[in-house]
Amino acid sequence: MDQASQLRNIIKMNAQVQQRPTARVITVTSGKGGVGKSNVSINLAVQLRKLGQRVIIFDADFGLANIEVMFGAIPRHNLGDLIYQGKNIREIITEGPMDIGFISGGSGIAGLTNLGRDYINYLIQNLAELDMLADVIIIDTGAGISDAVIEFLVASGEVLLVTTPEPTSITDSYSLLKALNRHVRFSREMTAIKVIANKVRSPEEGQQLYNKLNAVVSRYLKIPIRYLGHVPEDPQLVKAVMQQTPISIDNPNAKSSRAFENLAYVLTNNADDATFKKHGMTGFFANMVRGIKSREWQQ
Repeated sequence: MDQASQLRNIIKMNAQVQQRPTARVITVTSGKGGVGKSNVSINLAVQLRKLGQRVIIFDADFGLANIEVMFGAIPRHNLGDLIYQGKNIREIITEGPMDIGFISGGSGIAGLTNLGRDYINYLIQNLAELDMLADVIIIDTGAGISDAVIEFLVASGEVLLVTTPEPTSITDSYSLLKALNRHVRFSREMTAIKVIANKVRSPEEGQQLYNKLNAVVSRYLKIPIRYLGHVPEDPQLVKAVMQQTPISIDNPNAKSSRAFENLAYVLTNNADDATFKKHGMTGFFANMVRGIKSREWQQ
């Protein structure tokens, strides 16, 4: 099969997923490391689980293993084992606290560019099962600007951008959005970008952080971004990280736990969020693989 036919096949699979049950896919990202992105992913997962949602975290930060470290669990398999070793999707899901599942991307993410039609079919057919196993799938990307991160964001219907009051964090967040805006397949109408102000000293500081970022993004990029909320600086959160336990489990009454609880509540009570669904995890990966293949063939 030639390359054009292979791309058409991916597009066809993407159209077919519209008839299947779909999970809500939320991609969590940041313009730089050290802003607490993975902590946000994990604690949002815990709080969504407390609200009765079935949650799976997909760890797409293949350079690090933050999710498994914070969960205190070592995955036996990763996405690469599904693609190359014939494992099924259930075999590569590691069970975390509160029955939250997580999947390690491992080397499988980097290998997507080399997949042939049969491997792509197998991958997407397995990922279709995630739409039945979870109500919400949280994708924790790598930090910073890379081709892989941008492809994840382009394929996403819903992006949570984690930033902090540090000037470099705000600048890097803007740079990430600038790179995303330049991507040929990025659509302002199809991707909702929501900002989380992390490690702030007060709600007012969080709002000011968002206002600064929104001012430059609106002026120069014309991308609509929304303020989801803030997470305060909290010594109890640092302690929980050292103990490899999510703060939302270790200390539910901590001020950061309450903040994560509020963020989860806002996420589940915004009626317009349904507009940004891109056909669940199946459609997400079909979109992503299509983008990677298109870029590869254009080179």
